[in-house]
Amino acid sequence: MQPASEANQRIARISAHLHPPNLQMEESAGLRRANCRAKGAAPGFKVAILGAAGGIGQPLALLMKINPLVSVLHLYDVVNTPGVTADISHMDTGAVVRGFLGQPQLEEALVGMDLVIIPAGVPRKPGMTRDDLFKINAGIVRTLCEGIAKSCPKAIVNLISNPVNSTVPIAAEVFKKAGTYDPKRLLGVTTLDVVRANTFVAEVLGLDPREVDVPVVGGHAGVTILPLLSQVKPPCSFTPPEIDYLTSRIQNGGTEVVEVYKFQFVMDLDVKLAVLPIYHIPSVSSFLHFQVVK
Repeated sequence: MQPASEANQRIARISAHLHPPNLQMEESAGLRRANCRAKGAAPGFKVAILGAAGGIGQPLALLMKINPLVSVLHLYDVVNTPGVTADISHMDTGAVVRGFLGQPQLEEALVGMDLVIIPAGVPRKPGMTRDDLFKINAGIVRTLCEGIAKSCPKAIVNLISNPVNSTVPIAAEVFKKAGTYDPKRLLGVTTLDVVRANTFVAEVLGLDPREVDVPVVGGHAGVTILPLLSQVKPPCSFTPPEIDYLTSRIQNGGTEVVEVYKFQFVMDLDVKLAVLPIYHIPSVSSFLHFQVVK
């Protein structure tokens, strides 16, 4: 084989995994997505992010790309995926990144995945209740979970899409209908409430938030969020006004952010930090605070 031909094929292999099939080279070039895998990718989790081009999805994709436990990273969204894929793929870490654009490529994005993270959907805007949000995001979550049930029924599914209290049961019903439901593999990500609780309690106590641990149980909406202030570490006590203040602020932390942003794009920067434990701990199912629906 001529050197020029070898160089062209290497370039084609590198570029092919950056783009959805409709943007790739024709099959006559002898390249298929299944073969477009960078050399040296270590064994590890195969992760798909559904909603990868959004305000949560993009930084989450970055965190997954630098995660040494991830070997393959699939980025799916209905818009802008090629750009995000190209950007993330330039990072010099081991995970191989592939992009998928639009509903026709959903199943391909999910085949063989070990972990599927779903931040897809619209963010809450000022004046919008979680019920309003549910009317929009419920259909999105249902469609994505139907694809999961068909293409990677054994994958662990982490749902970030709000309202989590309602989207997790929707996902559960989709999986039950498909005969693939496993309560140990469907998780609603609510770690954000713990992150906020640690921060707000640390402010009251005058401590470093990294030294504070506040257990939070319940759901992920308003009064369903229950911070266990009697179980805070390090051990401490609060006055009744402090308890009222902390409970209210922890339960309404999301509303606080939405109202401050007003009608600007809500970045949910704290959500990325809340998902950060995925980067540190080997067992995917052990380091997320989650809600299991039976």
